[in-house]
Amino acid sequence: MRSLITKDSEIEFVSSDVRAFEYPELSGIGYATKGFVDRVIALLALLVLAIPMMIIAVVIKLTSPGSVFVKQERVGRYGKPFMFYKFRSMRADAEMLRDQLEELNHHDAPLIFKMRRDPRITGVGGVLRRTSLDELPNLFNVIRGEMSIVGPRPPLPREVAYYTPHHMQRLATYPGITGLWQVRGRSELPFDDMVELDLEYIEQWSLWLDATILVKTPLAVLSGRGAW
Repeated sequence: MRSLITKDSEIEFVSSDVRAFEYPELSGIGYATKGFVDRVIALLALLVLAIPMMIIAVVIKLTSPGSVFVKQERVGRYGKPFMFYKFRSMRADAEMLRDQLEELNHHDAPLIFKMRRDPRITGVGGVLRRTSLDELPNLFNVIRGEMSIVGPRPPLPREVAYYTPHHMQRLATYPGITGLWQVRGRSELPFDDMVELDLEYIEQWSLWLDATILVKTPLAVLSGRGAW
C-alpha cells in the first residue's frame, strides 16, 4: 500500500501515498468549532502555565545535559507530517541507546518502543511523564493548527509505515494531547485496542465527547495508570 525506503536505519513512508488514502469524513460547523475552541483553550492554558513551564525548563536544564525540548517529526491529519514538541524527559543520547534496549520493549506495536523502567529516562523526566507535564509544549502545536486538544496519539512516520488500511483511519482527525487512549489505559493498552479507541472517537465525535474526555483526563493522570 505504501512505498517504503530505508535511510539511516529509519523506515520512512512516502507521504503522498498516505494522503491519498480515503479517510472517514469529519467536517461541518461542529468540527470547525472544535478547531476554534482548541486554539482558545491552548492560548489560555499557555498564559496560565507560562511560569510553571519556565520552571520546568530551568529544572531540566540544571539536572541533565542536553536541550530543554525534544523536537520530532510526527504524522498529523491525512498523513501530513509536522514537528512535534515536548519537554525532554530522557538522556540526550536516548535514541542512540534505543537499539541496545530493543529486546526489552514492552509494547506490542511495530516500532513503538516502551519500557516500564526505561534507564534512559532522567529523574526529572520520570516525574514529567507520570504527570504528563512533558506534553505541555504540545499546546504550541495546537495553536499552529497541527494538533487538537483531544484526538488520537500522534504517531511517528516509522510507525505509520507499518499501518494497514484499518489503522490508517485514525489519521482522519488531528492528533491530540489527550484522548480516549489517555483516559482508558495510556501505555498499558495493546496497539489494536488503542486503534479501536481512536476509531470509536472518530465515529462518535462531538464537542460533548471532547468535553467529557477533558474532564476525565486529570483523574487519569493523577491515577498514574499506564504512565511509563
